[in-house]
Amino acid sequence: MKDKSNASRLGKVGGQAVLEGIMMRGPQSYTTAVRKADGSVVRDTHLNEIKKKNAFLRFPVIRGVVNFAESMILSFSTLNFAAEALEIEEETKFEKWLARVFGKSLTTVVMGIGMVLGVLLAAVLFMFLPAFLSGFIGNEVVRKIVEGVLRIAIFLAYISLVSLMEDIKRTFMYHGAEHKSIFCYEKGLELTVENIRTQKRFHPRCGTSFMILMMIVGILIGLVIGAVFPATKESTLLYVAVKILLLPLTVGLGYEIIRYAGRHDNKFIRAVTAPGLWIQRITTKEPTDDMIEVAIIALKSALPEEFPEEEVQALLQPDGKEQSEPELGSDSVEQSAEGEEAK
Repeated sequence: MKDKSNASRLGKVGGQAVLEGIMMRGPQSYTTAVRKADGSVVRDTHLNEIKKKNAFLRFPVIRGVVNFAESMILSFSTLNFAAEALEIEEETKFEKWLARVFGKSLTTVVMGIGMVLGVLLAAVLFMFLPAFLSGFIGNEVVRKIVEGVLRIAIFLAYISLVSLMEDIKRTFMYHGAEHKSIFCYEKGLELTVENIRTQKRFHPRCGTSFMILMMIVGILIGLVIGAVFPATKESTLLYVAVKILLLPLTVGLGYEIIRYAGRHDNKFIRAVTAPGLWIQRITTKEPTDDMIEVAIIALKSALPEEFPEEEVQALLQPDGKEQSEPELGSDSVEQSAEGEEAK
C-alpha cells in the first residue's frame, strides 16, 4: 500500500450498503461486494466514466447534481447485482401472472407505470403534503420552517418503519461496516477487522446526513421561492412545481455542504451535521466481523491504485483455494490489478 497522508484520504471514498453487501466508490472505480449464502464473496467492479469526460461537471454545485444522478444509477445496478448474487426471485406471483397471460411487453409497461407512481407518491409525501399542512400559517418564515420540520418528521417515520424489517436491519448493519471501514481508511490505519471494529459508525458524509441537509437547505430555498415568485404563496401546487424545478440547486448546495463537512471539523460543521449523525443511530447498526470483511474487500477493490489485486485475492481466498466468481449477468466483472473495466 502506498504511503499517503491522512488528509489526502478525506472524502476520497464513499459507499452504500446493499442486501448482504457493500458498494465502495473510489476516484477511478467502484466495487460492489456481496456475501452469498455459502459464505463466499463475489464482486462487481466498474470504472467511473461520467465526470472524467467533462471538466464542467466537476464545478461546485454542478458536481453535486452529477454525483446525485450517478448515485441513483449506481443504486439500481448495485441492488440488482446483490439480488442476482443472492439468487433472490425478483418477480412476484402477480408479475409472473401478468407475463404468462399478457406477455412480457405488458409486464414491462406495468412495471414502468409502477416506478412512475412510486416517484409521484414520494413527491406527494415529501413535497406536497408538508407544504399543504403548513399552508394555514400566515407568517412566511414560520410556515417554511414548519414545512421543513414536517418533511423531516415524515422521513424519520418512514425509515423507522422500514428499519423493523429483518432484511433492512441487516442492511443497516452493513451500513455501519461501510462507515467504520471508511473511517479506518481515512485515519491511515491498516484495514483489518480489529482496527475497523473500534471505529465510529456515524459518518458526516453519510447519505442520511445528506438527505437531512437537503431538507434544511430546502427551507431556505422555499423562502427564496416565496420572495421571487409571490404567486407561489397562493398556490401550493405552483409552489411544489417550482420547488421540484429547483431540486438540482438544492441537491448541489447540499452536496457542497456535506463535502466540506467531510474534510473539516469545527463548531459550525458539528452543528450542521449533528441532525444527520443523530438519525444515523437508526440507519446504521453495529456490524458483525464477517460484514466488516466484506467492507474491506469492497474498499480495497475500489482502490486498485493503492491495494494490488493480490491483496484482495488473499481476502477472497483465505483457505488458499481458488474461488471463482460466478457469472451473474453482463455486468459481473473480475477486478484486474490495473483497474480495467470488464465488458
